[in-house]
Amino acid sequence: MVEADLLDILVCPETKRPVRLAEPEFLERVNRAINEGKLENRAGERVTETLEAALVREGDDLLYPVHDGIPVMLIDEAVSLDPLS
Repeated sequence: MVEADLLDILVCPETKRPVRLAEPEFLERVNRAINEGKLENRAGERVTETLEAALVREGDDLLYPVHDGIPVMLIDEAVSLDPLS
């Protein structure tokens, strides 16, 4: 899990908009889309590993994966949420 103090200071590196921890129901939808092969990261690579946690950019259009409690705040690793719309 991501520490609350860290969440307070993290923002999207692209837009500087706030990010929040994905709710379990939302993360379930994201993981279902990953299993169906519907999601790609900004580098154009298909996301194949389900996520234990993720940070969602304000506006719910992009997420940043969290691996082993560490947010991956790289623009190329961000996952577009357009296919979930």
